Amino acid sequence: MFPLDSKTVERLAEVVVDMGGPYERKGYQLTELLAAAGWADPPEYDGSPRIPWLTEQLEERRENRADVERFLCRVCDPIEYDEGAVIADEFRAMVNEKLAPEGLVVTVVSGRPVVGRLGSDGKQPTFSEPADFRRRLEKLLADPVTIDMLMGRLEETRICESGGAYTMAVIGIGSIVEGLLLQLLLERDEELREKGFPNPRDPGRRNKPDRVTLQQMIDIAHGKDWIQLDATKFVHTVRDFRNFVHPRKELAEQPRFDQDSVMLCWAPVHALLNDLEENVPAIS
Repeated sequence: MFPLDSKTVERLAEVVVDMGGPYERKGYQLTELLAAAGWADPPEYDGSPRIPWLTEQLEERRENRADVERFLCRVCDPIEYDEGAVIADEFRAMVNEKLAPEGLVVTVVSGRPVVGRLGSDGKQPTFSEPADFRRRLEKLLADPVTIDMLMGRLEETRICESGGAYTMAVIGIGSIVEGLLLQLLLERDEELREKGFPNPRDPGRRNKPDRVTLQQMIDIAHGKDWIQLDATKFVHTVRDFRNFVHPRKELAEQPRFDQDSVMLCWAPVHALLNDLEENVPAIS
């Protein structure tokens, strides 16, 4: 559970540094790792012993669950290693061994590492809403009205989930993703803000923001390298579930959403936020 115990933090630092091992990280590589995890103002390695140094950096942010989760995910991300998934899986196994007493696990869903809780069986991971969601939104979005609206959607989604209204809960999660991406694109892209979004059917025309689809927003964010390909595919699943807001789609496909469905929709939101925080400069 978060915050992690100090002993767990130290053990994770030992795994990541891999002192004397085949994947030993030098001091500058530790700084690069923290930067790649999307940490704001990542610390510069000071030449001191590496394991205590990394332990200290993690301890200083142990209350910042988002930073710790992104760090864990980056350590287990195939992009971090020249050998890709083979080495990432080795690190994930070692990280999960250290996280098990905390009831946590890093799992791979649609190619993206995500931190979840160990289920009651000790094996199946479970996911819930992102921690510190408001604070994370405030690092990405400048408009406080939009942030308040998204937090309101989050609260309503909680109510639906706790009350067993699972279809409305997955629709709510999709609407949160839609609102976040739309505001982010408008704030960070002057051309989209001033001229509108490209019309997929007529490249010479532009659509107003109220005409852009979530599918297009996801693809534009991927095109900007804000979210990786695996996360893009992952979030498209949430988009498809969001479309059950249309009764015709529900009548045609007759989904049977349950609490597991809601859990599976939260996992892409974690991956989306992790990618955005790694690739989009934070608002100071």
